[in-house]
Amino acid sequence: MRGEIGGLVDCFLPVCCAFCDTPLTSSTQPALCPACQNALAENKPAACPRCALPYPDYGGSDHLCGDCLQHPPPYRTVCALGIYEGPLRQAIHRFKYQQDFTLAAPLGHLLAAAVRRQGLLPDLILPVPLHPSRLRQRTFNQALLLARILGKQSSTPVARKLLRRLRPTPPQQGLSLDGRRHNLNRAFALSSPLDGESVLLVDDVMTSGATVAACAAVLLENGAQTVEVAILARAAKGT
Repeated sequence: MRGEIGGLVDCFLPVCCAFCDTPLTSSTQPALCPACQNALAENKPAACPRCALPYPDYGGSDHLCGDCLQHPPPYRTVCALGIYEGPLRQAIHRFKYQQDFTLAAPLGHLLAAAVRRQGLLPDLILPVPLHPSRLRQRTFNQALLLARILGKQSSTPVARKLLRRLRPTPPQQGLSLDGRRHNLNRAFALSSPLDGESVLLVDDVMTSGATVAACAAVLLENGAQTVEVAILARAAKGT
């Protein structure tokens, strides 16, 4: 009977692609049509294996960027679903700024698949936190929504209150790399120490990497064994 009711619901209220509204033949996750799945998780160009910085030459190979060679970041690697442009950028903007929560699960499932492909097996998943004043303004933390989906997909605990943002920081946009780092100085802290866990830090977009680097440094200083990062999109240099 449950199956018959479900069939009637699908008939009169068909499941549609969360991105383009095309009717879907099944309700399995991610709720995206094949075209949008390919568009949002398209083949990535060569990138730095440490910070996921994309290179403009699509025919090149992965290699460490100059910044990671000269100043290795505290995190071990970054898993990015794609580049911060095109359909992926549009989806993130709808999710983050227009509160289109129908995109949370599809984007989270695609990111979880990318994390599995990269072989990341953390003991703990942490979202990059918002300051309480910013959270009240936005009403939700997009990194936490993604972290919960990754945690459910991998059966990994999500410690949503462990990493805290101590003070509201001005927007990072328009600041130099040194300015971004100074802006985030002493901005994060842990509510309790770790004991050698490997941590997966989750956020939506990574531009300079200053935010995740500040979070990773605090985690390592307080007992994390390793820190890896999972993001929806990595911005190209100069964006």
